[in-house]
Amino acid sequence: MTTIAVLGNGRVGGNLAAALARAGHEVSVADRTPGVAADAAQTARIVINATPGAGSLDRLAALREELRNKILVDVSNATTDGPDGLPAGLIYPGSSLAEQLQDALPDTRVVKTLNTMLFPVMTSPAALSQTPTAFLSGEDPQAKRTVRELLTDLGWHKEWITDLGGIGTARATEAAILFVPHVIRSAGFTPFAISIAR
Repeated sequence: MTTIAVLGNGRVGGNLAAALARAGHEVSVADRTPGVAADAAQTARIVINATPGAGSLDRLAALREELRNKILVDVSNATTDGPDGLPAGLIYPGSSLAEQLQDALPDTRVVKTLNTMLFPVMTSPAALSQTPTAFLSGEDPQAKRTVRELLTDLGWHKEWITDLGGIGTARATEAAILFVPHVIRSAGFTPFAISIAR
């Protein structure tokens, strides 16, 4: 059992919080109110960033002390929106939200994952007709091992999880968000994930 704070109480955060609680973890959910988020981060061992990516950097940088020595699991994508509200571009081209967070929070172990799929797949990967892939990016091997264990609690088989390496590899997975609007327009809002076939 791990103490986890989920920052963001929308569809992504709510879905993750419910699934992790069912798996036996002690989970708190905080909205974007600074004081509430600070209290939740302070008492947790692991913090999940499920806030909208466009504002994540400012929100989490303000929690630098509360996030010291914690694992920050970043599942967000920082994008600009098109007229239909779907992602149209990257806010950090040539970088990534995860890298920006790691730079702003040097005493926090940032791990990027679960950002290459629609949110229902995060907690129900086996519901897809084909095997999905969850990617890990981060500098700290132990933090990635801990996050890998969390993913197995969410239903991810170990062989479905691929460690890409350091935090710089998050550039690739965050860029995959640019697939999403085109897939949704062509096939509708049906759960899907990026997968590596071997």
